[in-house]
Amino acid sequence: MDTHPIDPDAFNAFEAAGWEDHAAAYQRYLTVFTRPLVEPLLDAAGVGAGTRVVDVASGPGHVAAAAAARGAVPIGVDIAASMVALASTSYPGVEFRQGDAQRLSIEDRSIDAVVGNFAVPHLGRPEQAAAEFARVLVPGGRVALTTWSGPGSARHVGLLVDAVAAVGVAPPPPSVLPAGPSFFRFADEAEFAELLSGAGFRDVAVQTVDFRQRVSSAADHWDAILAGSIRIGTLVTAQPDPAQAKIRAEYDRLAAEYQAADGSLELPVSVKLASGVRPG
Repeated sequence: MDTHPIDPDAFNAFEAAGWEDHAAAYQRYLTVFTRPLVEPLLDAAGVGAGTRVVDVASGPGHVAAAAAARGAVPIGVDIAASMVALASTSYPGVEFRQGDAQRLSIEDRSIDAVVGNFAVPHLGRPEQAAAEFARVLVPGGRVALTTWSGPGSARHVGLLVDAVAAVGVAPPPPSVLPAGPSFFRFADEAEFAELLSGAGFRDVAVQTVDFRQRVSSAADHWDAILAGSIRIGTLVTAQPDPAQAKIRAEYDRLAAEYQAADGSLELPVSVKLASGVRPG
């Protein structure tokens, strides 16, 4: 998706600004794909009663709220003030604060678990974030992170990615869409494991979670991805109208494979879940 040299600062600024504008749309359209990972993520991080847990890129707050329901003591951290406001309104009994996963305002060795549900595809410096997770964890503390599998398995995003590739349009200029790390970099299990082991975590494991998600129609799903995503949405909407029309036509052709008689889509979704332990 990215052909320009990576500019982590510009990419981080793009993501932060984008989520300020997309909080409500993300909550409305895309959490149907992310919420099934909440409980597996908390299980992988060993979150239970009394666990002090930081939920990075906490978004609408579902992971932090689920941690609180287990009796944990969560803090949700998100770069976008609008996401913090949304989460705080939805879950007033949980603490949410604005902050950067790559530069956490949390004391060393003060947290039992760090979780991030689809945080890493949105970070310009994921290695810096992993080092931060290790810094704030107590010895023996656990980290658990999710990311999408490749577009061939995670079809809810893969349909648009493949449609763009088939049409052959160039990515928008960096002034519109700054180049960041590959969206699917950590779909590679070795890369995902190295992110954690490189930060000093041990007992690193990567597992795949697959499920199918029904959506009302191809047209509704197209609108949902464009409205609720940042990078993939911009990749499409920044194209000239004729190119967008070609991408849409190719998307419709690809989506037909998953279409039921009533017009709904049953989309395969695939996720990589990585976990590790901070050494003593």
